[in-house]
Amino acid sequence: MSVEYKTTFASIDNYNKGGVQMVSGNIKDYVFSNVYEVAANSKPYERVVVAKNLVYTLESCRAEGESPWYTCAHDEFAIAFDYDVEVHYIKMDDTSFIDDEKDGSFRLEGKPAGQYMGKIILNRGHQALLPEKIAYQFKAEKPATLVLQAILGDESNEKWNEICLT
Repeated sequence: MSVEYKTTFASIDNYNKGGVQMVSGNIKDYVFSNVYEVAANSKPYERVVVAKNLVYTLESCRAEGESPWYTCAHDEFAIAFDYDVEVHYIKMDDTSFIDDEKDGSFRLEGKPAGQYMGKIILNRGHQALLPEKIAYQFKAEKPATLVLQAILGDESNEKWNEICLT
């Protein structure tokens, strides 16, 4: 007797909320959020923390249109969870304003001066490095879900009361 399974992929515009089935403990000791739901209810390029381990975060982000330019003093990663997202890179002429002791990414004022390094087109499941001290910008033709592996910083939004099951 064979069992047939069907894999269904979620997206920002087609997901099930899901839930948590408690085996032991108290539900208040656990966190549950849906990266698609968080992205669907966020403003474009708002980074909402959905998981945290010490200073490290996973942040759900609604990619839509063009993002501001960002940079950071450490490497980060971006993963496309549903639709295509472009990542554009510039090697900045001046990085002296980046504080090596400050965690998290931050927005730049406009497009920075420097050498355009090219772009990566992320499809579902693809990951891109966001290298330290390199400017990057996201572009998405339609709303898409990005998950960023980062370090908690100024761009990180903690909305635990709004996104978690309590």
